[in-house]
Order: sequence, then C-alpha cells, then structure tokens
Amino acid sequence: MLLLEFSMYPTDKGASVSEYVKGNLEIIDDSGLPYQLGPMGTCLEGEYDQVMDVVRQCYERLSADSDRIACQIKMDWRRGHVDRLQGKVETLKAKTGRDLST
Repeated sequence: MLLLEFSMYPTDKGASVSEYVKGNLEIIDDSGLPYQLGPMGTCLEGEYDQVMDVVRQCYERLSADSDRIACQIKMDWRRGHVDRLQGKVETLKAKTGRDLST
C-alpha cells in the first residue's frame, strides 16, 4: 500500500491559490481513496496506480489554466500493510502515551 503526501499549486496566479487547490481537493475527494488534508499538503492512501492517477489528474487540471506548477511529493510504499493513513499516527500516539494533535 502506498502513502503519498503531495502539494501541487500554480506559481503564476498570485499570492492566493486556494481556488486552484480547491480543484485538486475535488479530484482527491471524488477519487474515493482515503486521504487526510493538512495545512501544507494532502496525504493519500491506495495502490500505486490509483494514487498516481489522482496526482496526474490534479496536474492535468492545473496545467489547463496555468503556465507554471510546483509540486512536492513524499511517498512511502510498504507491502502487505493497509490503513496506514491512520495506523501510523495511532502507533506514535501509543508509543508516546500522548494524544498528539493531528
């Protein structure tokens, strides 16, 4: 199962790009994949091809209206493990004995 965190946004649209990020989030939400929105990016969980297809769709949507796009991606693939989106957080909460902010 692949965990992928990414942030993708146009760099040619001024200081506020939330309208463009909103379009990416619609693609992510419509994908049906588990995801967690964060203040600096979104983490997706799924099979490699499913997750990369979402990233591709976000790129295609942004590139239709933009001349320059920035993207940061972090990936963690682990064979045979599921529910890592929440499971990794729960493991750290258990190990620290704290109700960590997520």
